[in-house]
Amino acid sequence: MLSDIEIAQATTPEPISAIAEKAGVPESYLEMYGTNKAKVDYNLLKDVEHTPGKLILVTAINPTPAGEGKTTTTVGLADALAKQGKNVVVALREPSLGPVFGIKGGAAGGGYAQVIPMEDINLHFTGDFHAIGAANNLLAALLDAHIHNGNELGIDVRKITWKRVVDMNDRQLRNIVDGLGGKAHGVPREDGFDITVASEVMAIFCLATSITDLKERLGRIVVGYTYDDKPVTAHDLHAEGAMTALLKDALKPNLVQTLEGTPAFVHGGPFANIAHGCNSIMATRMAMALGDYCVTEAGFGADLGAEKFLDIKCRLAGLAPDAVVVVATVRALKNHGGVAKADLNEENLEALEAGLPNLLQHVENITQVYHLPCVVAINAFPTDTPAELKLVEDKCRELGVNVALSEVWAKGGEGGQALATEVVRLCDEGDAEGRNASTFEFSYGDDLSLAEKIEAIAKRIYHADGVVFEPAAKKELAQLESLGFGGMPVCMAKTQYSFSDDASKLGAPRGFTVTVRQAKVSAGAGFVVALTGSIMTMPGLGKTPAAFKIDVDETGKISGLF
Repeated sequence: MLSDIEIAQATTPEPISAIAEKAGVPESYLEMYGTNKAKVDYNLLKDVEHTPGKLILVTAINPTPAGEGKTTTTVGLADALAKQGKNVVVALREPSLGPVFGIKGGAAGGGYAQVIPMEDINLHFTGDFHAIGAANNLLAALLDAHIHNGNELGIDVRKITWKRVVDMNDRQLRNIVDGLGGKAHGVPREDGFDITVASEVMAIFCLATSITDLKERLGRIVVGYTYDDKPVTAHDLHAEGAMTALLKDALKPNLVQTLEGTPAFVHGGPFANIAHGCNSIMATRMAMALGDYCVTEAGFGADLGAEKFLDIKCRLAGLAPDAVVVVATVRALKNHGGVAKADLNEENLEALEAGLPNLLQHVENITQVYHLPCVVAINAFPTDTPAELKLVEDKCRELGVNVALSEVWAKGGEGGQALATEVVRLCDEGDAEGRNASTFEFSYGDDLSLAEKIEAIAKRIYHADGVVFEPAAKKELAQLESLGFGGMPVCMAKTQYSFSDDASKLGAPRGFTVTVRQAKVSAGAGFVVALTGSIMTMPGLGKTPAAFKIDVDETGKISGLF
């Protein structure tokens, strides 16, 4: 059986100019990066008249080692819609080098449902993440230079909140002391690094609606506080102009294609467990402008990616999905039901029934909390038995939600026909209860306090009994509200493996509380981050990272990326 990278490398892509023509991108807005990828000038959005297409969100159950195939389903669904003659464009996130070389080894879909060139997309691509890291670290350098050169703003070095970033899982950099070596080498202080995708610059990049909006948002970044607890911003350091100059080309969405030649924008890449987990608004709007259907995804399970897509991205961008797809596998549901990974190929209806509440809770959140139409996509495996598939279908139908078997990994767009047909029906008609884009509601209102917003997510989406705010978090939330940030939405930093903040609690746990230990404002992005449990903004590499398998031969051909 061919690996993902072998399948991708065996495909002859269409010239990216032909993909652009298929998508309706005028040549004057196209900036070529070789023959198989390009950037599209964001001015296309204001220069070309368009009616926005239908917006389809693909999300999933809580991830397990058995895998769910969310990106694979997203790509395969788009190809399936294209096979039905629909004008469709995909919008995805860019992979981060940390997970690519760490636990994943690639994030461009799988099997016969991939975006290509998968090697470029998974590695340096068009350099967007490098630009984001450079802009972030320029701000850090300007901050420390200001302190070194007299500190006119009175910045308290003990209250600096801005960190440097690197696009790699590197736990050694989480907590450091820098500025050593004497007076000429800076002011000694405790410091640390985040991974690039956790930078507020990444969040701003993905939420900006124009280059002017990008610059204004960058200027609002809070980098720390003065001795009398007043916030210090990037604008105070005169940083936003230079930062925007570094990002002006990166802000243009990247155009690539699926294995079947469907146009795809791959742009921006915040993690959903520590950031808001969605590709850029610019890419989503461009996909909706060019396609009658835009298929997009949000990271990890629906408790993280979909919640943030709906409560943050849709709120700030004025979007509303026409349909939501929740991806699951029988294997992963059995894992949620207590079966070890080694035993997932055996039929086990008892374990499947025990794990099904995880899927059903995600589905119920979409339909009952957000009031959106939903379909469950079962990402097929050869070991799935008819009895197992029927059990999933029966339980979902009890909630008034249809189930479609998706075989896109093995068959590409042809394997997603049933799913595509149901998605089109939901987009056109809504569901049997009358849910559609017009019935969409957020999980909390703007008028609630920050603590109440956090509690609303914990109770309504996670089904927790409540929230425990540690003393430091209580103080930080009170300070943020006193500074005028209380009207912002909240971005939960939480483990992706569980509805709770404890990764070991699988399925749909009950009788738990969520502990918030820290809160910080991302004033430029426009949300407040609540850190729960032991979640960290700089991952580390495992004992046997994917990097061990990645190699390149004398011809430049890469191997090991899945």
